[in-house]
Amino acid sequence: MYKPMKKLMLVMSLVFSGTFVFGQKTMTPEKLWQVERISVLGLDKNGEQLFYKVSIPNMEENDYTSKYYQIPAEGGTAKEISKEEVAVASDRNISPNGEYQLFNKEVHIENVQSKDIYKNLDKSDAYVYSDLDIRHWDTWQNGNYSHVFYKKVGEEDSEGIDIMPDEPYYTPQKPFGGEEDYCWSPDGKSIYYVSKKLKGKDYAISTNTDIYKYNLETKETENITEENKGYDTNPAFSSGGALAWLQMKADGYEADKNDIVVLENGVKQNLTANWDGTVNSFLWAKNGEEIYFTAPVDGTIQLFKVNYPGKKRIAAVVEQLSEGQFDVTGIVAEKKKELLVTRTDMNHAAEVFRFNLKKKTFEQVTNVNTELYAALDLPKVEKRYVSTTDGKKMLVWVILPPDFDASKKYPTLLYAQGGPQSALSQFYSFRWNFQLMASQGYIVVAPNRRGMPGHGVAWNEDISKDWGGQVMDDYLSAIDEIAKEHYVDNDRLGAVGASYGGYSVFYLAGIHNNRFKTFIAHDGVFDTRSMYGTTEELFFVNHDFGGPYWEKENADAQKAYNEFNPITKVANWDTPILIYQGGKDYRVPIEQGLGAYQAAQLLGLKSRLVYFPDENHWVLQPQNALVWQNEFFKWLKETL
Repeated sequence: MYKPMKKLMLVMSLVFSGTFVFGQKTMTPEKLWQVERISVLGLDKNGEQLFYKVSIPNMEENDYTSKYYQIPAEGGTAKEISKEEVAVASDRNISPNGEYQLFNKEVHIENVQSKDIYKNLDKSDAYVYSDLDIRHWDTWQNGNYSHVFYKKVGEEDSEGIDIMPDEPYYTPQKPFGGEEDYCWSPDGKSIYYVSKKLKGKDYAISTNTDIYKYNLETKETENITEENKGYDTNPAFSSGGALAWLQMKADGYEADKNDIVVLENGVKQNLTANWDGTVNSFLWAKNGEEIYFTAPVDGTIQLFKVNYPGKKRIAAVVEQLSEGQFDVTGIVAEKKKELLVTRTDMNHAAEVFRFNLKKKTFEQVTNVNTELYAALDLPKVEKRYVSTTDGKKMLVWVILPPDFDASKKYPTLLYAQGGPQSALSQFYSFRWNFQLMASQGYIVVAPNRRGMPGHGVAWNEDISKDWGGQVMDDYLSAIDEIAKEHYVDNDRLGAVGASYGGYSVFYLAGIHNNRFKTFIAHDGVFDTRSMYGTTEELFFVNHDFGGPYWEKENADAQKAYNEFNPITKVANWDTPILIYQGGKDYRVPIEQGLGAYQAAQLLGLKSRLVYFPDENHWVLQPQNALVWQNEFFKWLKETL
């Protein structure tokens, strides 16, 4: 009797205290981690049924549960099915003649672990390196490389053929590559794959991936993008046999303009060369004469189209197809006069929509989280424009609490985006969730400051080698302008951000002139010199910092390691700060967060460190994510 009665009393107390999750009308950390995540698997052979997977956070197991569904592509009622019942029509890994199947797996190429070098010391756990590329993202190099294999359909993976055995190359690319990194030729006689065939230091300082053609009959490999020194990715063939891919020109510049290039009959055409934007992803139209793509524009991600001229003496013309306050996060398929796409906004996680190419309208197909959001009061998202100190117009997203009352004053957070060259668009994050922040009573100010795509190539490039320059003025212009509103409590302003956003928080902490009452930084760069010495993708810091710190005559580098180095302004820190750090973050390694926390403690500042030993640059485990959110709002309650 005692335990059930105790449980009942607890439930009743939660109900009457207003903290019972299911009775709430605003987003909470717990509710956010009930939001389900959709992954589209494809259409059936008739294009009538859409298959998708839903990943459901399982807080008790600290993992995710997967369910599979099918739904009419025209919209209707979803039906839960088993994984084995998924029957998508096109499997890009099956050869056109249906004989072979592509797959990838790791193969051991080099001995760098001591147990491989010293066979009699099999319980040792040392790593021995004599070159770079020693770790990437969250994994140490152990001598294994991901390779492309092919096999006869129905055979076990163990029977597959490695197309380039004994060669130290990665396909898919590390750390985020997938099946989009390889495909069949239309005749099924060749395999096309993406790889950066460099080793050691050369691998660490370069972005020069290429697209290779492997002939199954001759066993010969051809580099078809050898002349381009930047990224070449995402190869895909049209119905007519033309090959398209995404291309960045500059070696070492990971955020260069991304163009669509097409190769046919030995002739290459850059379809988006004269367009002032950068491509996220693309899909060939069924007619082979057009390519649909997504790209950031004015604080959103929209659908575009470009024609493929082929041999015609006409120019390629880019046309924007959609517009609105949302992000088109992916193109699933073309169906008659429609596109199936995924879409988000700051108040809604991804769902599948139909986009009518003639009417330019959307209709929602899936409703994975519709019921959950319908029970919530949603924040209001406003689009504002602010003048910068150099006379430019800057877009600023302002997110207001669900029960916003203009006669009241609200604590306000300046959000600093990471990247540094990633779009601050209508994304839906499960960590930096503006809906959640606003629902807890905070106004969020999110500026599209210098360095973000979607406002022209020049605006995107302006942050390189200028991390502590104009962009800091952009941040302050945004918060100062919005703080003029009578509903902003100027005595309760905070600044928050991760990665480059974390760098921004550390930097602003030394120059803010008493604007902010609190700071929160996640995996931020605290010491640019130490960052250069420990980060794994050296091409990034070489480009953004201008080179290594020991080049005394390099003006860009010396500015990055001195004037624009947050550690040089620590003596000015006078404000409480919360610092998050992932133990497996090798992009912005652990000494960055620890150094900042130790400085804050020694300065006598109210400060807190939240350390996640098993998380990388992100926080992916459900229970850790809930800890992250709880610490975030607990800190704000204490300091703002």
